[in-house]
Amino acid sequence: MALSLATPGIDQLGHVVTALRDWQRDSAPIQLHPGDLGWYQRFGAARLAGALRTWSRGDELVAIGFLDGPSVLRMTVAPDAWHDEDVARRVVADLSAPERGVLPAGEVAIEAPDGTRIQGLLDEIGWRAGEAWAPLRRDLDAPVEAPGLRIEVVGAGREPEFTAVHRSAWGSPTFTDELWRAMAAGPAFVDARCLLGYADLGTAVAGVTVWSAGPGKPGLLEPMGVHADHRGRGHGRGICLAAAAELQALGSSSALVCTTSSLTSAVATYRSAGFEPLPERLDRVRDA
Repeated sequence: MALSLATPGIDQLGHVVTALRDWQRDSAPIQLHPGDLGWYQRFGAARLAGALRTWSRGDELVAIGFLDGPSVLRMTVAPDAWHDEDVARRVVADLSAPERGVLPAGEVAIEAPDGTRIQGLLDEIGWRAGEAWAPLRRDLDAPVEAPGLRIEVVGAGREPEFTAVHRSAWGSPTFTDELWRAMAAGPAFVDARCLLGYADLGTAVAGVTVWSAGPGKPGLLEPMGVHADHRGRGHGRGICLAAAAELQALGSSSALVCTTSSLTSAVATYRSAGFEPLPERLDRVRDA
C-alpha cells in the first residue's frame, strides 16, 4: 500500500500522541517523545497540528515529524518501520522536495534516531553532520534519592509560580500563565506533571515538567530550570531527582532528557542526579 503524507488536524492530535506513546522503547535510541509535542502545545492546538507531518499506510501511522522551527524537523518511525527501505525513501524524498510542504528550500536540519534507515539514507545522499545533542537516561528500577527540596505538583491556579521560575531560569518572558494553561489542555498532559521545588524559606527555586509515555516506557524531562537568583546551590540536581521519582511513581521504566552538547553545565547537572550519557546525537543538515 502506498504511503501518504499529511498535516494532521486538531482532531487527530490525540491519535498522533497515542502512536508516539506506543513507539517508545528503552531498547531504542532516544526519539521524538509525546512530551516534545506536549511542551509545544503551549502555543495552542492549531499551531501544534500545523507543525506536524505524518506518513501513513492506510490508517496506520509509520512516521511522525515535528517542525521544531521552520527549518528543523524532529522525527521518528514506528518500531516495525525502523529499517523499512520504502518508508525511508519516501520520507527522505518528501524532506528533500520543498514543494511537498515539509521543509523549505535552503539550509535545513533533521533529527532522526540513530540506527534508522532514514538516518542512514540521509548520510548516503550527502546530508552533513550538524548540531550535536547529548541524550541522557536514568533507569528507574531502584529507589530515587531524596531531592533535598520540598516538592509540589502544580495544578490549575498554581501556574504563576511555575511560569515565573521558568521565565527566570531561561531568561525569557515568553512562558506566560496563558501558555501554561494551553499546554495543560493538550492530550499529552494527561500523563504529565509540573513540579516546583521549594527551598527552606518556602521560596520556589526550581521547576520541571515530566511527561510519561505510560507504564513500562521511558518518560521525559522537558523543560527543567533553576531560578536565576538561586543557582549554584544544588537545586538543579534536586529538581531532577524529584522528576525521576515522579516518573517512577507514574510507572515509567526510565527518565530521559536531551540537551545540546555545548551546554556542559546542564549535562553536569543531569549526571549529578544519576542520569547516564547515551551516545551523542548529530542532526543531519542540507546546505542551502
